[in-house]
Amino acid sequence: MQKPNLDRMWETFVGMPVENNVTTVNAILDALRFKIYPLVSQLCSNGVIDWYCFLIHNRNSGVPAPQGDNNAYFHIRVSLKEDVKPDSFLKSLTDYCVMTRQVNRDWVKEISVDNKGNLFDKSMLKSEGIEDVWRTIGEQSELLLNMLSIFKANVRIPLQYIGLFFHYYFNMTQLLISCPNCGKGIRL
Repeated sequence: MQKPNLDRMWETFVGMPVENNVTTVNAILDALRFKIYPLVSQLCSNGVIDWYCFLIHNRNSGVPAPQGDNNAYFHIRVSLKEDVKPDSFLKSLTDYCVMTRQVNRDWVKEISVDNKGNLFDKSMLKSEGIEDVWRTIGEQSELLLNMLSIFKANVRIPLQYIGLFFHYYFNMTQLLISCPNCGKGIRL
């Protein structure tokens, strides 16, 4: 995956699946497999984008949703290839992509590392550029989609299978994953 061009970055949002007022992990995995993966695969293979990442956010964490919309969304950011015009990109999006807009460079020139406003120290990087951090976040998104894409379309992926992949991922560093809100941690 390439480093994103921060001046050519766009974002779009895909509503989270809700079943009985709840978003289940299985519904999230299915949305990733059958909406997000086809979307970014098509944009990449058609030469529209050279980088993407996605997270889950709501109106309080970056979604430009109207007042009262407290739903969660897949927050997808992409970097358009140099020769791609924004209109071409916009026409290539599916109808479930909403609130699409160009990203203001000021929104992505820094990345918070916690909920206290501490920023990623770019001076620690060889390049000293935040683009390398965004590239790596994109590679994490790509890894998750690749992980999900190895399963047959007609199967429900057992959550412990996803846990197995993440166990191996975190075992490489012996990291403990903790919740930024409550501080409780789990060793995978």
